Amino acid sequence: MAAPPAHADAAPSPTSPPAARDPPGRQAEKSETACEDRSNAESLDRLLPPVGTGRSPRKRTTSQCKSEPPLLRTSKRTIYTAGRPPWYNEHGTQSKEAFAIGLGGGSASGKTTVARMIIEALDVPWVVLLSMDSFYKVLTEQQQEQAAHNNFNFDHPDAFDFDLIISTLKKLKQGKSVKVPIYDFTTHSRKKDWKTLYGANVIIFEGIMAFADKTLLELLDMKIFVDTDSDIRLVRRLRRDISERGRDIEGVIKQYNKFVKPAFDQYIQPTMRLADIVVPRGSGNTVAIDLIVQHVHSQLEERKLRWDMAALASAHQCHPLPRTLSVLKSTPQVRGMHTIIRDKETSRDEFIFYSKRLMRLLIEHALSFLPFQDCVVQTPQGQDYAGKCYAGKQITGVSILRAGETMEPALRAVCKDVRIGTILIQTNQLTGEPELHYLRLPKDISDDHVILMDCTVSTGAAAMMAVRVLLDHDVPEDKIFLLSLLMAEMGVHSVAYAFPRVRIITTAVDKRVNDLFRIIPGIGNFGDRYFGTDAVPDGSDEEEPYTG
Repeated sequence: MAAPPAHADAAPSPTSPPAARDPPGRQAEKSETACEDRSNAESLDRLLPPVGTGRSPRKRTTSQCKSEPPLLRTSKRTIYTAGRPPWYNEHGTQSKEAFAIGLGGGSASGKTTVARMIIEALDVPWVVLLSMDSFYKVLTEQQQEQAAHNNFNFDHPDAFDFDLIISTLKKLKQGKSVKVPIYDFTTHSRKKDWKTLYGANVIIFEGIMAFADKTLLELLDMKIFVDTDSDIRLVRRLRRDISERGRDIEGVIKQYNKFVKPAFDQYIQPTMRLADIVVPRGSGNTVAIDLIVQHVHSQLEERKLRWDMAALASAHQCHPLPRTLSVLKSTPQVRGMHTIIRDKETSRDEFIFYSKRLMRLLIEHALSFLPFQDCVVQTPQGQDYAGKCYAGKQITGVSILRAGETMEPALRAVCKDVRIGTILIQTNQLTGEPELHYLRLPKDISDDHVILMDCTVSTGAAAMMAVRVLLDHDVPEDKIFLLSLLMAEMGVHSVAYAFPRVRIITTAVDKRVNDLFRIIPGIGNFGDRYFGTDAVPDGSDEEEPYTG
């Protein structure tokens, strides 16, 4: 098989195997020219202008979206590239969409470098970088053969799956999770496993054909064209393909003249007129990048969501508790266990023991709300027994870290082979907003009944975010069960108002929260008492990391 063709903005791994088996004479010839090719690559470096970022050339075989974990590390800090702060208001409805930036330009123009410079200068914590490289179409057998002989044009609009690009970007702008293909440039195919991405404050979409589709253009709030001299772009391709792909200069230039340059002249350069901003010299133009960042900051300020705790607190005062709430019957046994775990003098061992007992009772109670259907079994005595069996596909537990994970053993004890997911929500200390920092959910969760677990729910903010995450993963609202040992009326009302079909199940409901949104009389900080960690200075019951 011949060496793979040069794609617009992707390079195969240096560890990729040789693409073809050469005859002995050719092998000797290639070995003699290897040093010459490396020398050519090194000499090409001197032709490139200096770039202030000091970044090394990209070396990747698969698309940009494969990075793990979802972090972008810059010289100053770490930026999350998955998850985001609230993308809905206190009523559970969607707020303004994320700000989408499109980056277009020719092959090797420096689009990804410009994108990373914008991300670093923006100084916002939640960013998604989406590369068009991920969306090459699946090739037919004939096209695979053409690609193997450098005769397939990857620089043509027809090479990209625009329908998938558009649907993906739409969902990202709405804050929903998306599955993004991982394209393998050595085999010219999509990998079996796709990458999950999540919406953010800012979405940056980069690619050579970023402005080639009218519907796609309408989704972009800002369009930037990176205009780099054609000689510089050619030198970059030569350096990359010689040093990283083992090709000779003649082959690279032939590929460039046959596909890359004609595609730029016909499809890419004309889209420059559609751009809001043209950045000459690419990443070397720091003035242009500073102006872009200033504009994006002003747009983000207009779209900013303020999480209104006061609105949550006052919206449902004096209303009766919702019918979707079920409280475990307050028997003397249940009330006795509450007495023990609420007592500030209770030792940690006793606190854990009686909390676990309550958790077991709570989960057994919650399972009674699952759908059951009639079924008949035969007893060992050969008699039929008319009973009930679970009518759903399967049960998945999702814990809101960290206190929610203490309920997982009780769930596992009563649900055989239950799947477990986790969500981490933390408070932004500057805005007071809950923010999603970590998410791990089982595959195909949309068909499951989901038991969402958190030990205390006061304002309902974290619980609402967790429910919103499940909904955005296509879990039906009426298949979500929110379980908590203790809830405040405010939290119950907030969740029930935003999501009226979510079943809320708890062992007790306290009437008040104080000015700091702590449950009164409450239980204290459940996580600190359970794990034996130090309490926060004000002795609050704020859950680590966020009050539910």
